[in-house]
Amino acid sequence: MLIPDLPTPNKRLGQNFLIDPNIVRKIVALAELSPNDQVLEIGPGRGILTEALSRTAGQVTAIEVDSRLHAYLETKQAELPNVELVCDDALAYPVESLPMGTVVVANLPYYISTPLLFRLLDQRGRFPRMVLMLQDEVADRLVAQPGGSDYGVLSVMAQYAADITKAFRVSAQCFRPRPDVASAVVRLRMKDRTRLSRQEEVAFRALVKAAFAHRRKTLVNSLRDEGYALHSVTETVQRLDIASTRRAETLSVEEFLQLALALD
Repeated sequence: MLIPDLPTPNKRLGQNFLIDPNIVRKIVALAELSPNDQVLEIGPGRGILTEALSRTAGQVTAIEVDSRLHAYLETKQAELPNVELVCDDALAYPVESLPMGTVVVANLPYYISTPLLFRLLDQRGRFPRMVLMLQDEVADRLVAQPGGSDYGVLSVMAQYAADITKAFRVSAQCFRPRPDVASAVVRLRMKDRTRLSRQEEVAFRALVKAAFAHRRKTLVNSLRDEGYALHSVTETVQRLDIASTRRAETLSVEEFLQLALALD
């Protein structure tokens, strides 16, 4: 087989390839993989993490949207006998078809990391844990606590679904080309049980999005502007002993849960 040249980074896809084997080792160790594990990798790039995963896990599904990179990885298929290489958009790939218990280990494409996170969290019953490299500011949003500017919809929804640890930062020197943003690796362990039914979760997410839709306004006014009945919201926050002057960014995940259940 003719081996293609090493693909150059595609700026449109925000490609920055990980080159540091020490970081790869730390990511794999954090994932706590066994030979019985099925792994999902999104954005394998040139395959440095893919190779390490193939040596540690039982089976790896690696989804790459760039056909050039996919073709390059296919030339290494003999070295990756337990890796299924998929040329597809991770936002469209049917992740629900993956086996229950699949572990997600990935250097997520930064330009679509937030919608990918929401998609993976929606399938949290399938993915018991995830080890993800993200833009540092996204990692900060995942672990943010109430009261700060980093705390928002992603913080609430992710912390509702998982216990999250920001494990370590990754220097720009560990990539080629060097990214303009800082990076970090996070681990998410999905909670065994969550409080809401699937139907209630839909209402919960809608409420959280509405609450943060107008960050400078009070919670009550933001919800009113997003179509919630003012009388109902005012009565409910009073009953829950939530001051009407508070903004969404000051509410804990637990307070959002109580509010969503009370407004249902």
